[in-house]
Amino acid sequence: MTLNHSLSQDRTANVVELKDKENKKPLEKTSDSIVGMMMGNSSVTDVIDAETLVAQTQDRLWRALKRHYQYDTSLKPGQQYLLDHVSSKIPLVVLYADLVGSTNMSMTLPVDKLVTIIRAFTHEMSSVVESHGGYVLKYVGDAIIAFFPASYNKLMACDKAVQCSRSMITVIKNGINPILNQYDYPELGVKIGIDEGENIIVQYGHDKSSLIDILGYSMSIAAKITSLTSPNKISIGEDVYSLLHPSEKKKFQEVKFGPEEWKYRNRTTDRMYKVYTIKEGK
Repeated sequence: MTLNHSLSQDRTANVVELKDKENKKPLEKTSDSIVGMMMGNSSVTDVIDAETLVAQTQDRLWRALKRHYQYDTSLKPGQQYLLDHVSSKIPLVVLYADLVGSTNMSMTLPVDKLVTIIRAFTHEMSSVVESHGGYVLKYVGDAIIAFFPASYNKLMACDKAVQCSRSMITVIKNGINPILNQYDYPELGVKIGIDEGENIIVQYGHDKSSLIDILGYSMSIAAKITSLTSPNKISIGEDVYSLLHPSEKKKFQEVKFGPEEWKYRNRTTDRMYKVYTIKEGK
């Protein structure tokens, strides 16, 4: 299939996949209700509409493939937040999202098309992070690293990160892949790992424009968890799991790794640090 289809044909095809295929309904954000139960807070913020995220993704990607749209992704919001915490240690929920399928595409697609898809992935995942109140730290190859501030409410930060991860998978499955299918491109997948903990904020230069990064045990654990996670799955460290509402905990199950795969220990108990992955269909 060529890139010369009419606007009306593509628009019609683009809206077919807007529903979550697995759940047959739009993904609902549960963080407000969960946090409300935990904190006794009756006020709620706007519900994040996954259908809207999917529709916006499809519109941008369709136009990018037609060369009518240029992605403009910025790390400034995250850098701006961290600037206020340079040379200090703060609690953060760290999220790694690693693209699955890019190696295959690099061997089969022209460079310009591959770059367009990588840009689409990073931009759309960044948009999902921002819509859930998080910040993008940086891009590493075909992975995106994000964080959720947890100084004031670790419960909410953990919940936002988990809900963000679900939305990421939904956007890829129902937003990006249906468009790629129209042009016979390989489908994408994503592996997501999340952990929580104290992190040191480091700025590598003396001026305010210098790169700011995060150093901490949770950064290393999140990266390792992601590498051991299956495509389109979410895995979380036990510190995140312990802060989730019981109804959310039921959606995860503990994963057992061999000693060659997993050597991280709980910083408090010195026991092997547990990892949980989301169950099928949850």
